[in-house]
Parts: sequence; C-alpha cells; structure tokens
Amino acid sequence: MSLLIKNGTIVTASNEFVGDVYVKGEKIEAIGIDLNMPADQVIDATGKYVFPGGVDEHVHYGSFGALLFETSHAAGVGGTTTIVDFAPQDQGVPLLEAIRIQASKANNVASVDYAFHGIIMDPKDSVFDEIEHLPEVGVSSLKLFMAYKGTSFYSDDESILKAMMKAKDVGVTMMVHAENADIINVLQKYYLDQGKTDPVYHYYSRPPIAEEEATNRAIALAKVADCPLFIVHVSVKGAMEAIRSAYEGGFPVYGETCTHYLTLTTDYLAKPNFEGAKYVCSPPLRPQEHLDALWEAVQKGWLVSVGSDHCALVGGYEITKKKGLGNFAKIPNGCPGVQDRMVMLWTYGVCEGKITRQRFVDLFATTPARVVGLYPQKGQIAVGSDADIVIFDPNFKGTITNAESYHGIDYSPFEGFPIKGRPEQVFLRGKLIAKEGKFVAEKGKGRRLTCKPYALCYTYYHKDDK
Repeated sequence: MSLLIKNGTIVTASNEFVGDVYVKGEKIEAIGIDLNMPADQVIDATGKYVFPGGVDEHVHYGSFGALLFETSHAAGVGGTTTIVDFAPQDQGVPLLEAIRIQASKANNVASVDYAFHGIIMDPKDSVFDEIEHLPEVGVSSLKLFMAYKGTSFYSDDESILKAMMKAKDVGVTMMVHAENADIINVLQKYYLDQGKTDPVYHYYSRPPIAEEEATNRAIALAKVADCPLFIVHVSVKGAMEAIRSAYEGGFPVYGETCTHYLTLTTDYLAKPNFEGAKYVCSPPLRPQEHLDALWEAVQKGWLVSVGSDHCALVGGYEITKKKGLGNFAKIPNGCPGVQDRMVMLWTYGVCEGKITRQRFVDLFATTPARVVGLYPQKGQIAVGSDADIVIFDPNFKGTITNAESYHGIDYSPFEGFPIKGRPEQVFLRGKLIAKEGKFVAEKGKGRRLTCKPYALCYTYYHKDDK
C-alpha cells in the first residue's frame, strides 16, 4: 500500500514548509514539493499541518491500579502513535522477567506501538546485576522512586546510587521520581491528625520543597556515579531550576513535565464534594507561579519533553471515593491524559504564543523519541522513518468531554476545556487508525519496539570514551 499526502504544512522540530509526503508500506519514502508518484491513496492536506506521530515517554498501563493496554487506542485518537510504559516489578520477580510479563500483556492488545522502561521495586544485588542486560531486551531506561516510602515503589539513596553505577556502564538512562518521602510521611500524618482529610491536603503534604530537595539529591547521586539523569514529571520551579543549573554547569541532567502541570492548578484539588480527588497525582498540582515557570522552561529548553503520565485507574471516580473518602493519603494517584496531550499542548501552548509549532513537535514527539532511544525510527517526519503521521486541522474548535474519550474510565481531568485544533487523521506505520476523534482501525495491532542505549541523556558521554 502507498499513500501520498499533498500540500500540507510539514512541521518538524527544526523546520516548517508546505510540501508532500510519500509513504510506501510502513515507511516514509519521499518528502518534497509537487511529488507525482502513483499512490493507492492521495490526501489533499491543504490548510492542514502534518506532524510526526506523538511519542509519549511516560504512561502507566497496569501499574498503580491502572487499566491495561485495552484502552491504548486513546493514544492513537489523540495523535500519539508510540507509548513507553513502565513495567512494574513484583517482589521476588527478576527485573527482566517483570518486563517480559508486562510485554506479554501488551502483545496483540496494544493499538499503538509500544516500548518499556524498567522499574526497580525489589532492590537487591541480583536485580542490580540485571541492569547490564536491559539493552539486550530492547529496554534502555530504568526508573526508581524516591517517594512512596513504605511501599514496594520506594528506593532509598543507596539503591539509587547502586543502580546509577551499573546503568552508566551500558548506556541505560536513569530516571527518578523525585519527592522527599520523609517530608511527605510526616506531613500526611500531621494533617490527618488535625482532621484535615480533603483532597487538597494531598498538595499541602507534598510541598514544593519536597520535590526541590529530592531533585537536588538525585542530581548529587548522579554526580557521584558520573551517570546521566532524567527527572520525570517536574512540577515546581525549584526542581526545574536545579535541572537547568546542573545542565548549564556541564552535567547531563534532563527533565520532562506533563500536560496537567502546565494546565491545572492546585485549585482543582480544592473542588467541593470530593471532586478534587479526580485531580490527585504525584507530584501534586501546583499554584499558578509554577505553571508559568514550567511554560518558560519548555519554551527555552530547560525541560525537554512533555509526557502525559497517563494513569486511568480501574474503577475510576467510584473506586477513588471508596478508597480515599476521609483520608486524602489513601486516594489512588493518577490522571488519564494520553488522549488529550496533543490538543492541550497545542491549544494552551502554541495558540497562546507560549511555544512555537516547531517546539511543539519537539516536545510532543521528537525529543521523547530521542530520550528513550527510538529516534530516528520514531518522532520525526524523515525519509526512512516509520510512517507515523498526524494530519492536524488547526481550524477545529471543540470542548474536551469524557463522553468522547477512549481512556475507559468515568472522568477526564480536562473536562470542559475548550480546544482549538485536533488530529484529523492519524496514521500508524502508514495505516489509518484514527479519524476526526474516532478510532477506526482494528485494535491490538501495535508493535513492540526496541529501544537503543546511549540515548539523548548520554549527549556528553560516548561509549568509545569509556
């Protein structure tokens, strides 16, 4: 099968021009002006933008009580054609086996292409010894949590440092969730003892300093290990500034933020009648001053990507109320966001003049692909790359509603948000999977991808120099 997209405004992370894209099979075969080769399908994209399919390097399918890959077609509808999931590790299960188990859950179920990060949840020497084998199974990144003390997700500084020292030798990108677990534990008890149980106290028990301190500590550990570092879901100005300072000082520290940290404030957690529970995620939503700082950071490159941190909790709002009513510390964490990432970033970034179209593509597709070692196969419109293409209609106007969402639960954190523009047609490896907000392909046709080590965070480091 062949496809010719004509007269669209092709936008990459570094360029923008009106032209044509020719697809043969699953790959982009030609890009130019007035291409006239025969094609099975010709699409006139006049007045539309042509973007690479989005790469969301931060999703949760199955961990934290989230739905599995049966709802991953939500990503495709929203213009994301590649997701990178975190594979949780149960106690006693080897790290590589945990990844194999998670991959088996996606096989013939995921509707977009997918890859994995490892997570260490059983920190012991045998697990650290497995890190060198991650690239052999197509995994080039590894995450540890500094938060959630008292659960299997938590890792202490010793475990993080050991993992970093192993990861740097094989080009595995180290990722951390940076929040000070002890501050959180003390403040949770403090507020609960005062009878302050509403969802907004999720924010007060996880103040900005808890994230800022942990970010600085993670950077210090990375410097000890001489290991590049990627800080996930940055939500506060101080953490962003710590990342910026380390990078500008010559050390390879990078960070992402997420759609909700750019568009939702702490006020949503304070909604009455327990409605604020729908907005509980960690780190928590922040006051406006932090949103303003994060927009500046993504515009200037101090933060390099915008993920969704998608986590559609099984049972949705009903299970959230059942578990968390009367105790904010027990509210399940997670917001479904994979479908709305593109339109929210476009509407509240590009349309409001906070980022350019090229920066939008970089944040949404190109740099996420580079971070996880999938570039240039994914994340760009270029000859030889996978034909993951979004034809985007900038003239569409609408409103986000859960009724039109595919994430599989009963609420959306972006309910009622006006949007400008949407993916009109989405192609995965040359095949149409979504059109005008609807999934139109056969489900379960996503393909597992192999991530390459020594990815973006190793910019300052080269294997031959070791």
